[in-house]
Amino acid sequence: MTTLKRVAPVVSCMLLLAFVSVACTGCGSGNGNNATSSTSQFTKPPVRKVKVGDINIAYRVYGSGYPLLMLAGSSSTQDDWDPNVVSALASKHRVITLDYRGMGLSTSGTKAFTIPRFAADTAGFMDSLGIKKANVLGWSMGTNVGQELALGYPGKVDRLVLYAADCGGAQYVQPSQEVTRKLSDTSGDLVGQAQRLLPLLFTPTWWSDLNNVAYVMKALGSSTEPMPAESVTKQDRAMIEWKGTYDRLPSIKSPTLLVTGDEDVITPPQNSRIIIGRIPDARLVVLHGGGHGVQYQYPAAFAEVVLDFLSSR
Repeated sequence: MTTLKRVAPVVSCMLLLAFVSVACTGCGSGNGNNATSSTSQFTKPPVRKVKVGDINIAYRVYGSGYPLLMLAGSSSTQDDWDPNVVSALASKHRVITLDYRGMGLSTSGTKAFTIPRFAADTAGFMDSLGIKKANVLGWSMGTNVGQELALGYPGKVDRLVLYAADCGGAQYVQPSQEVTRKLSDTSGDLVGQAQRLLPLLFTPTWWSDLNNVAYVMKALGSSTEPMPAESVTKQDRAMIEWKGTYDRLPSIKSPTLLVTGDEDVITPPQNSRIIIGRIPDARLVVLHGGGHGVQYQYPAAFAEVVLDFLSSR
């Protein structure tokens, strides 16, 4: 039986804006439920590019200090991190975001899209920037890449943060059949698709507040980076074909933190519990009331958890 990997867990900005333009008329400018009040002061640094093997990788650098490499989820670009999370992390670290091959402003190259390849690209990216070692924060598919990076290039990963993680393979705990059906349903127009998909990233109560909807629009609405359909399809195939890391997880030597929302229906929190049982001395933080997009729901709390871990010794 073929294991069904999650389907495009991060919704494109185009879908977000199509939904918000219809559903968010009259939304307030704030956002409730302890999220955060504004993204107005957030300024993105210019995109830089560097040659890595057969591709050019696009990236941004925020702040200064010890490097923190941020690996986004599938069907997303480097601009899909919550801006308040990026700002908080960049107050203490040199935060580096990047686009995977074929996504955003990175080129596709000639090599196949696989999770180990994404990890190899990341290792090569670090070499090209002269970064010998860095902390790594991965989200969703980015946690798959982070695991492969820590296993294949252990000397490059200092501390590892896996947010909304799974280890793939036969041990992967899938979403419910109902969630899988919604994730796979491409019927209807963009608004209809967004109405089905966006609530899955959050929790029903949080998403029912139009102030929160407005915040998500502001957080992601400024991204203009492309997400080619062909590359999204290749990413999905890479996740489906990934054999996972369950048997290899005990070999991860980097101090590791797992972060999950207790109401994540896309990557159920049981996946994080499986991983924490396999990586020696790994820690787990469960954010109450959080979904797959908990970084947008509670950016201050999320950033604090990450910063506390990165500063601990």
